[in-house]
Amino acid sequence: QVQLVESGGGSVQTGGSLRLSCAATGYSISSDCMGWFRQAPGQEREEVAAIGASSYSRWYAPSVVEDRFTISRDNTRNTVYLQMNSLKPEDTAIYYCAADPLGRCLEYAHWGLGTQVTVSS
Repeated sequence: QVQLVESGGGSVQTGGSLRLSCAATGYSISSDCMGWFRQAPGQEREEVAAIGASSYSRWYAPSVVEDRFTISRDNTRNTVYLQMNSLKPEDTAIYYCAADPLGRCLEYAHWGLGTQVTVSS
């Protein structure tokens, strides 16, 4: 059974940092494009970052992360990370990871249940 499990969320103050992890079980994500998404209360889900299978291709939502976030992956651990620095209250949301087995970062077939990030001012 394919599972993506996010961890590392929590409550921090403005300017703080968190490192989210997304561990996959049930299959290897080494060929997948992996993405991080977030959804704040009352808002639509938005994509924050994505990383290709080889890690050479990385994409960030410029209006969202402003060079504060870094996505990475360790295929030996079947895990993807999102390092978030200089956090702001508007970063408060549930963060989800997702996998696109076709590797195109377009059709995310597998999703985790999310981890809550709360940033207080």
